[in-house]
Amino acid sequence: MAEQSQEGGLKQVILARRSVRRFDGRPVERELLRSCVDAARLAPSAENVQPWRFLVVDDPTLKARLAEGAFSGIYRVTSWAERAPVLVVLFAELDILANRLGKRVTGIDYYLLDLGIAGEHFCLQAAELGLGTCWIGWFSSDGVRKALGTPRRLRPAALFAVGYSAHERMPEKKRRALEEICWFNEIG
Repeated sequence: MAEQSQEGGLKQVILARRSVRRFDGRPVERELLRSCVDAARLAPSAENVQPWRFLVVDDPTLKARLAEGAFSGIYRVTSWAERAPVLVVLFAELDILANRLGKRVTGIDYYLLDLGIAGEHFCLQAAELGLGTCWIGWFSSDGVRKALGTPRRLRPAALFAVGYSAHERMPEKKRRALEEICWFNEIG
């Protein structure tokens, strides 16, 4: 059973998931986008606070305004994302106990871990549905806030460019060998 699951569906989706930066321009069906957000919604979170909020931007006018705010100045290097059919903003809505008090005690921003899990659920679901995504962390948070009129309770944490990949063939993933990153019972 373990052997089958290791080589089965999830591993194939993980192998297929890439950071896509060129899209073919076809619109993305909202039902597919809802499916991606639904997968993200099912992620675990510290104290089950579920701090993620997703804004899916597929309206061309709003997307252009968002891209202008997010990818200006030193963030211009990420401007390729404005050509994606969809931009998704991943917001954090912080809770007092798990996010603010927890950080004071441990020094760990638990909400970032939670958003990471939910964001990857989003990207893996997209890959399974045949969509390309790119997780974007290099953007102007203030620019996003201004472009969208974001309320203070929401903190822009990441953007996802989403669409159908225009890449005919993606390069093979280069990853360290398992033995380099995994040890049992003592540091290698």
